[in-house]
Amino acid sequence: MSGGDEATGPAAAGGAGAEPAPPRGEAGLPAPRGEAEPPAPRGENEAQRVYLRFRRVFGDPNQRSRDGRRRKAIKLGSPSQPFGTGREPRGIADVLASVTSEMGWNSPLAQSELMTAWPDMVGDELSSHSHPVSIDDGTLTVQCDSTAWATQLRLMRGTVTTTIVQRYPEAGIQSVRFLAPNAPSWKRGPRSVPGRGPRDTYG
Repeated sequence: MSGGDEATGPAAAGGAGAEPAPPRGEAGLPAPRGEAEPPAPRGENEAQRVYLRFRRVFGDPNQRSRDGRRRKAIKLGSPSQPFGTGREPRGIADVLASVTSEMGWNSPLAQSELMTAWPDMVGDELSSHSHPVSIDDGTLTVQCDSTAWATQLRLMRGTVTTTIVQRYPEAGIQSVRFLAPNAPSWKRGPRSVPGRGPRDTYG
């Protein structure tokens, strides 16, 4: 046919100069313009990229778990910690006081200190004429140089006993005996039974 009514050339054949055909939707209808096409299927490394992104934002979950366990152990005072509840550093005086209390050494130590501190309790003059010799069953026995000094100290028995109880309560002293020179003893041999003796008959 020859005529100008029928299109010929590249336009008629769908060549490079023709507009591309619109995408077809369901049932062969053109897809509506402006709608985004569905995303392409994610690649194999997408999960790894997401994990690394969360790790940068929130930190390493393994490290957080270790830090959490460490904080919990410190809070509870775990025995694996060098310091914690009940394990704070203590002074040597506190440690020795705790050991002597646990071992039951308080009374013997207090009695030994009492024997040493006798001059401080009665003064230099009285201590120069008397000295403690023993502690038996809560009674402190003091040997005097003469009967006169023994009599003088017996008059001060209440004051001396009160001073001892106030300064050395753990010594367990209940009374004080003052012996004059050459006072008889009721101990007979190595099998004698310890006791308070004749009380105040001789001091």
